[in-house]
Amino acid sequence: MEADLVQRAGIPYTEIPAGQVAGMGLRTLPNLGRVIQGMLESRRILNRFKPDVLLFTGGFVAVPMALANAALPGGRKTPSLVYVPDIEPGMALKLLARYASVIALTTPDSRAFFPPAKRAVVTGYPIRPELTGWTRAKAQQHFGLDAQRFTLLVTGGSKGSRTINEPLLAVLPQLLAEMQVIHITGSLDWPEIEAARARMLESLPIEHLRRYYPMPYLHEMGAALAAADLAVSRAGASTLGEYPQAGLPAVLVPYQHAWRYQKVNADFLVKQGAALLLEHDQLAGQLLTTIISLSQDTQRLQRMRQAMQSLARPQATQELADLVRELAGNAGSREKR
Repeated sequence: MEADLVQRAGIPYTEIPAGQVAGMGLRTLPNLGRVIQGMLESRRILNRFKPDVLLFTGGFVAVPMALANAALPGGRKTPSLVYVPDIEPGMALKLLARYASVIALTTPDSRAFFPPAKRAVVTGYPIRPELTGWTRAKAQQHFGLDAQRFTLLVTGGSKGSRTINEPLLAVLPQLLAEMQVIHITGSLDWPEIEAARARMLESLPIEHLRRYYPMPYLHEMGAALAAADLAVSRAGASTLGEYPQAGLPAVLVPYQHAWRYQKVNADFLVKQGAALLLEHDQLAGQLLTTIISLSQDTQRLQRMRQAMQSLARPQATQELADLVRELAGNAGSREKR
């Protein structure tokens, strides 16, 4: 996925071998070989490209480059910036941080996972510019929404979430009687969503069905964030930046197979009063009542909106860029010496 995004941006792209080596037992042996191959390829890239700065955002794919850089003689090592998107870093990020010149954090809570001696800067979560160019009125017009009706956004990420999609479909008739729903289903479940919508044509009033806006994927995510009054979603790292930027209260459903990272993210937003948490096994019994009660409690929803907005750090992208430039300047000074 990264290859396509980078190439579409017109940036040169080079792949290196990598593999996950934690928590997989004997299955890690082939991956260990890929890491060694990746280190050798990374060494060649470093020698050929001679970067001023290395920027890592985690994941096992970054480990070979970080290790290759750490193995260089002291005067040849490239300064590196590690950005921690989630509140709790994974094992790869903890390893990368050991060799980092600076660690950038989304929230102050992440400091607890790193040695006090390490330089850590709270920058916030960087937001794509296209997410911030939408007003509420412009976003409502984009979707053809009723500006006077409560709007619910439901999303499970680019691939979608069956854990969220199925309980939503079960209560959708009741929801559409009260509100309009933007549903980003993900590509995997799209055939089932289309079939369910066709069945609803036979049972729901057409004016209710017109309040349902399903789609497998949405490029204009900023429009959905600006138009919605409440979101139901996973609790990935982007919720720590995009929801505060939009001031969007949320009901968060942490992905149950993602270790504990999403649970920690969700707990943080709940603690701030900006979100509610539902575990995946609570959705069938509590999704409908949770959404309806929030939609009818305007004062509580406003408090959640204000709490979410208070977490926004609109300068996060600029602060990360400034750290990169700082490290690049230091690298240039060493080169001159």
